[in-house]
Amino acid sequence: MYKLKTNQSICKRFKVTSRFKFLKKKSCKSHLLQKKSSKRKRKLRKVSIVHFHDKGNFINNLPYFN
Repeated sequence: MYKLKTNQSICKRFKVTSRFKFLKKKSCKSHLLQKKSSKRKRKLRKVSIVHFHDKGNFINNLPYFN
């Protein structure tokens, strides 16, 4: 059987923990930051976990969990 290819865009944007949870950065932190409050920007710094309903999509595209 041939080797499965890892989806590189998912591999770059998400990190897999030891318990197979997917970590992601929060969105809305790249531009238009002047009108966002300091509190809001501070909360956007944190890493969040992908919802377990979406986990199946990642597992299909990351066969080897890089």
